[in-house]
Amino acid sequence: LIARRIRELGIYSKIISHNKVKFHDILNNNVSGLILSGGPLNVYQSNKIKFDKRILNLGIPILGICFGHQILSKELGGKVKQSKNREFGLVKIKKLKSSLLTKNFFNKNGINDVWMSHADRITQLPPGFKSKAYTDNAPIAMIGNDNGMIGIQFHPEVAHTPQGEDIIKNFLYKICRMGELWTSGNFVTDTVERIKKQVGDGKVICALSGGVDSAVAATLVHKAIGDQLTCIFVNNGLMRKDEPERVKETFEKFMNVNLVYSESSERFISALKDITEPESKRK
Repeated sequence: LIARRIRELGIYSKIISHNKVKFHDILNNNVSGLILSGGPLNVYQSNKIKFDKRILNLGIPILGICFGHQILSKELGGKVKQSKNREFGLVKIKKLKSSLLTKNFFNKNGINDVWMSHADRITQLPPGFKSKAYTDNAPIAMIGNDNGMIGIQFHPEVAHTPQGEDIIKNFLYKICRMGELWTSGNFVTDTVERIKKQVGDGKVICALSGGVDSAVAATLVHKAIGDQLTCIFVNNGLMRKDEPERVKETFEKFMNVNLVYSESSERFISALKDITEPESKRK
């Protein structure tokens, strides 16, 4: 969702797992800014949190969101502790100090609504940081230093945070100093060209679920290589009413894609007989 918001603002973004991001990859790839996202972990579950901490010393702007806010604080010398009251939902945030990140964000009284979802909170600032905003349950809800490092306890990427887009826009345009260079049209063009080069004269099979992800992937690949693509769609009997027929019609009639359609409803449903536990059923 964070990446989507960034792309909507005309900036190219890439999602990288915390345990795969490398110091030299960021150093050598002209990265203009870094966002540490939210997540379900506690910052003191150190055995589950692995990332190259040298990225914090690259001198590029970094925005920590929720868990990212806490991990940024902890790694730079602050303290994070479990909160007595977990915050989940809409909360009033109040301005303490001005920041480029919150330009045009707070109302004339220095207040705005934000969406929170956390059980821990920062209790001591890292050296060199100042507290920029607070909520009743999170006395340090936003921090920042003079080197473009900022942490926010709330989620600006969700629709529940009014003007959350302004936060992301300010980080990209005012702090990272990036301009609108990327469009979804550019993405389609670049992707089609990459697929053509990668496939060459070969053939491709696409497992088509009927969902958005595989449908978009199939459309891009078909645009690139045409009849070299074969899609396989399995009707497992668990889809929405008439959805299998719509998938079949869309890809065969309107897109002229080579489609192998497998009617397997009875096989799936009979195999699921008496299985009521949701996770077992899903697997």
